[in-house]
Amino acid sequence: MGVAELTVLLPVAAFVALALGVLVVLRRAGRIMARTREVEHFRTAVRDLSTRIDQSLEGAAGRIDAVRRGQVGADTISPTIVAATDAVTRYAEEARELKGPPAAQTIRDAIVEDLERAERALGMVDHGAKIMVQARRRGREVEAQTSVKRGYLNLIHARDAIARHAAAAEELEVGTLDQPAKGSAPADTSQP
Repeated sequence: MGVAELTVLLPVAAFVALALGVLVVLRRAGRIMARTREVEHFRTAVRDLSTRIDQSLEGAAGRIDAVRRGQVGADTISPTIVAATDAVTRYAEEARELKGPPAAQTIRDAIVEDLERAERALGMVDHGAKIMVQARRRGREVEAQTSVKRGYLNLIHARDAIARHAAAAEELEVGTLDQPAKGSAPADTSQP
């Protein structure tokens, strides 16, 4: 190989190396942009879902609290519980459909768990309200009040936990998507 050939090949090799470097940078930038879009889509979906969940559970919790305090009769709570249970079930299905990066899966699963917790809490309130309506004996009344109060508190805790999960979704960062999301550990379901 002569000097003339080398002077021709060197600029070509430099150009190929530069083109490969640009290609690598563009591919990485494309992946980062795709992940950023994915994270933003997940954040928006969780924000919308958590707002609707909060509104539904706030209304139900207010009505349940009125029954718990004896401000309204237990026989009036049934439509609220049916509507809230239906809403929570639909929200859980919607949450299961949320797509996002691996770190977002932990948040999604925690939201679903807390929605299931809210559904159990509503069932507990329903159970207590039915006892209140049917039984006038002292022993059953205490059971009914306990059931309504525990269901109410579990509903409040589930609602608060969902708000924390939504905040964790807002904190997702593109650079840490392969790691579990901070502050989104699965909910403690040890309470009935």
